[in-house]
Amino acid sequence: MTAAGFLGMAILAPMTTPSASADEEFAAQYPQLFQEFVANENPNDDFVLPAIEGEEVPKPKPVVKVAETAEDSEESASTESLRYTGGGAPSEWMAAAGIAQSDWGFVDYIASRESGWNPNATNADSGACGLIQAYPCSKVPGNGYNPVDNLQWANGYAVGRYGSWAAAYDFWTSNHWW
Repeated sequence: MTAAGFLGMAILAPMTTPSASADEEFAAQYPQLFQEFVANENPNDDFVLPAIEGEEVPKPKPVVKVAETAEDSEESASTESLRYTGGGAPSEWMAAAGIAQSDWGFVDYIASRESGWNPNATNADSGACGLIQAYPCSKVPGNGYNPVDNLQWANGYAVGRYGSWAAAYDFWTSNHWW
């Protein structure tokens, strides 16, 4: 057969449709993506990241309360009003944010380490907020504590800065930040 004859031939691959077992397999691999978020009863409770198998989790630093100034009190009140109290699961949030299911594993890895999938996570030192720890929190259109708003912003950030969620994941695993 000549090269021209070969190039002119159509190669047909059998078509397959996703099966329920593929969805079940994905859900088994990432069970935390399908768990419902339940907000703390007291939004002032300290958040502690869950242990991740094979990684050491640093012990949280003790919280030292300092007398609040009027400015701190106003900032705290405005932050409290932004806290996320709705429900939902990470899979629902990622779907609503328009993140492709093929990227969910990369998003899960980063969000698990940045916030433990707590939409109300706040870095006390920097003020970074939400699932992906946007810094500053004000750069998230809408509300940085809303998981869908935070993930929509993160999707643009991951693709804009790194080219893809896979590349963002590669950067995170090398540097432990993104």
